[in-house]
Amino acid sequence: MRADRLVAALLFLQARGLVTAAELAAELEVSERTARRDLEALTASGVPVYAQRGRGGGWRLVGGARTDLTGLTSPEVKALFLAAGLAAASPELRSALRKLLRAVPEPLRPHAEAATRARIVDDQDWSRSGLTADGAHRTVLERAVLDGVRVRLCYARPGGVPRERTVDPLGLVLKAGHWYMVAGTSDGLRSFRLSRVISAEPTDEPVRRPADFDLAAAWRSLVTQLEDRLFAATVTARADQDALPVLQRLFGGRLSVGGLLPDGRREIEASGPSVEVVAVQLAGLGPQVEVVDPPQAREHLARLGRELMARYGALHDLATT
Repeated sequence: MRADRLVAALLFLQARGLVTAAELAAELEVSERTARRDLEALTASGVPVYAQRGRGGGWRLVGGARTDLTGLTSPEVKALFLAAGLAAASPELRSALRKLLRAVPEPLRPHAEAATRARIVDDQDWSRSGLTADGAHRTVLERAVLDGVRVRLCYARPGGVPRERTVDPLGLVLKAGHWYMVAGTSDGLRSFRLSRVISAEPTDEPVRRPADFDLAAAWRSLVTQLEDRLFAATVTARADQDALPVLQRLFGGRLSVGGLLPDGRREIEASGPSVEVVAVQLAGLGPQVEVVDPPQAREHLARLGRELMARYGALHDLATT
């Protein structure tokens, strides 16, 4: 659209001061003739642009006139470019940032440029594995959200069989290094972790979007439901001091550490989706943790111990003979 080009031309003039028609044409990806017409249109509309003839000439704003097309304050500029800089590897975003940078008032521009270089995101953990394997599918799903079309999704939960279904993509959420899609399904709103998506194929069907849908509110509701499941059962135990760092990494916010016991251990409470799951996690620390309550947890560990002994006891006997 010509209006967009005129704004881009004005921003380019502000950024460069003096420009030739050829430079503007290259920037706007138009012919020199079109670039000259745009500059003349700016002049006709009252923008103080004039042509400087002769060698070294070009077009410039009279008296260095400035037009702040953003209305952004200094804190807003820094916050915007700091956030955008996290994903600036995208060619589209780099292009958008360059254009926006020309719209930022001159005194604020150094802050904006510094903000884009202030953060990076390293998406590999210390084992050199990617934190998420969702890049290809995220591009497809982002486009489906923006285009408002339904998606045929093949998805596999941990330990589950892949299942295909058609869903209504409503938004994407980044949580703790992992991307999730919030989507409408025949079972209501659900979240799908993108690293577990096997395939995603947009359809020509329009998304069925709930009335007054709010992504933030929907995500909070889904998170609450998940947290309720994660805290469904609590196991009380006594742990050696040396075991606490491992327990904290294992359970995170689902671990509560009590005071020091007479024998030097700590009483702890660990939560999870079920008593059995928590008990098995605690069993991984061996004699460093003694499960106290509920009795169901102790019974499950005793049964697990008998099963392990039946499986590996013969190997132990061979090793000690």
